[in-house]
Amino acid sequence: MRKIFLYSLLISLAIVGASTLLFHFFGMEMGHNNFWDKRGLFFLFFVSLFPRLTLLFSSVAFGGIFWWLGFIFVPRWLVAVLATLSYWNENPILVIIAWLVCLSGESSEKVYIRKKVRKYRGQDVIEAQYERVDS
Repeated sequence: MRKIFLYSLLISLAIVGASTLLFHFFGMEMGHNNFWDKRGLFFLFFVSLFPRLTLLFSSVAFGGIFWWLGFIFVPRWLVAVLATLSYWNENPILVIIAWLVCLSGESSEKVYIRKKVRKYRGQDVIEAQYERVDS
């Protein structure tokens, strides 16, 4: 429990620091939209569990090479970046939760795949001797 809290705190501080640097030193404009004016809990549920389908079939801003690369390879990262750019000023807690879901979802998928690969590598090996049968 303590490790999860420290992990969440570290991610939150990193996001706040990065967005502050972008806002003050690079002049990047963050959105002033309120998430709850346009979307609801239904959208949050589906974008967390099925990010590609939700991005494809919803009215989220799309286009450009980086958007498509994010959509294909790292859809949760794309959702977190879009949330940061659109809702940072009005809903910073929601943006931090989006980043936590992004990082935990990507890492849990990798751990699950590694466990499955190890399991199958160990069980699929069969030692046997074969003899050639002449017909």
